[in-house]
Amino acid sequence: EEVVTLASIVQKETAMVDERNRVAGVYLNRLRKGMLLQADPTVIYAIKKHDNNFNQIIKRVLYKDLEINSPYNTYMYAGLPPGPITMPDISSIDAVLNAENHEYLFFVADVDRFGYHKFSKTLAQHNVYKAAYVRWLNSQNLRR
Repeated sequence: EEVVTLASIVQKETAMVDERNRVAGVYLNRLRKGMLLQADPTVIYAIKKHDNNFNQIIKRVLYKDLEINSPYNTYMYAGLPPGPITMPDISSIDAVLNAENHEYLFFVADVDRFGYHKFSKTLAQHNVYKAAYVRWLNSQNLRR
């Protein structure tokens, strides 16, 4: 069940099958270190569950969203959420079972490669990549 739950997060995090092993590796690294998963897809799921509206489209997670009190909020609660946030396909399950072995702890959407992410080992590097992503979001006027 834990594999399916993590695979569901990986699947919602990236549609790029060739990137899923790396994303899975990040989440496994965080779990091994006792870090919070801090997975945006789990917060989006928590919002939709709270609002009882799974059809709403959320393109941007806001800081206020991180405060939603839900066991699916992996910014607030340690470990995996209580269950899957979607039904993962076989490529996502395979990505978790064959996660990439690396030292990355962070990732953020790559504004230069649509659908992909930039990975980093340190929070300082992550914050540089994140700042570029936030600038891009703001330039696209994506508020929600």
